[in-house]
Amino acid sequence: MKASDFFTLPASLARFAVFFPPEVPPWQWLPAIGPALLSIDYGHLPHDIPPGVHIEGRVWIDRTAKLPAYATIIGPAWIGPRTEIRPNAFIRGNVLVGEGCVLGNSSEYKNCLLLDGVQTPHYNYVGDSILGNRAHLGAGVICSNLRLDQAEVTVRLPSGTVSTGLRKCGAILGDQAEVGCNAVLNPGSLLGKRALVMPCTPFAGYLPAATIARSRHAVTTLPRRD
Repeated sequence: MKASDFFTLPASLARFAVFFPPEVPPWQWLPAIGPALLSIDYGHLPHDIPPGVHIEGRVWIDRTAKLPAYATIIGPAWIGPRTEIRPNAFIRGNVLVGEGCVLGNSSEYKNCLLLDGVQTPHYNYVGDSILGNRAHLGAGVICSNLRLDQAEVTVRLPSGTVSTGLRKCGAILGDQAEVGCNAVLNPGSLLGKRALVMPCTPFAGYLPAATIARSRHAVTTLPRRD
């Protein structure tokens, strides 16, 4: 299983490509987020930062990004072009965001990579997670990143259980994956391209591309879209 099975690093993040090789397992991208952010020069910010936006540490924000009246951004963080940060968003370190994303109202982000066009508009927690191009989280979706016993996170694949080597590992969402409102993605959840988790569903394990996970772990295959 390779990162390229889930997503392609977009042109907006091409400067970081050396840190995110497509042939490695996707969870190996998570510990690379910090080093990637340390590789760039900072001090690039919009000219008109609202007074209620608190910025601390090494932060790079494209001048076309849209900032709210109130938010907290703690670096290291890199926010790409035409990304919208909504009121009371909490960005708290090692956050790398591509082009045209939405970081939502009262949502929290920590050690995560959001590729282009990611939508996380309302009350989300995105910790130690990777969201593929045009992935979408409904309101209240939680990407849980820590097991209750705080042991190493494993990934349940059809071929067997695989160790990630990580104590904290949230969700990996492929391009155009969708998660319905108030769903919970347990640590080490993998969603393939165009996979869909229905609202209010607790999900764990691996959901193949173009399939739907419902409550009680029922899975439906989506029709092919060319």
